Amino acid sequence: MAQLASDIRGVMIPLTDAKILLPNASVSEVITFGNPQEIDDAPEWIYGFITWRGWRIPLFSFSLLAGQAQEETTSGAKVAILKALGGDAQMPYMALLAQGFPRLTTITEENLLLDGDQDNLPDGVKHTVRVNDDVAFVPDMDGIEAKLVEIIS
Repeated sequence: MAQLASDIRGVMIPLTDAKILLPNASVSEVITFGNPQEIDDAPEWIYGFITWRGWRIPLFSFSLLAGQAQEETTSGAKVAILKALGGDAQMPYMALLAQGFPRLTTITEENLLLDGDQDNLPDGVKHTVRVNDDVAFVPDMDGIEAKLVEIIS
């Protein structure tokens, strides 16, 4: 009988004053930041819509949402196009403002640890983890996606 692989390929995405960890399969592409089309009355963590492969995709700042930064810089920023998994046909993708290129990392049972207090996590955060020497947030992508759908609908 073949042994099941227990390693997961992940990406560590650098943000302003934080990093997030996502499964590699959730990132479709990384592109250069371009000026988004603003969304009226959107909270400051939502930058607006960008166009990618014919889709209008909401661009958001995880650092602002989670309160990890007071402001973001867009000079030299990247945008990670993420697959939205909530099943909304109008929003199959989301765009995340990143401060550099994601770095591939292998996640194993041995190198992934919960880090710190898991009870009082910032908005949009599911867990705080340590992978080797990196501390990162595991975002609550379902919750973020639901907030985006509610705001842009």
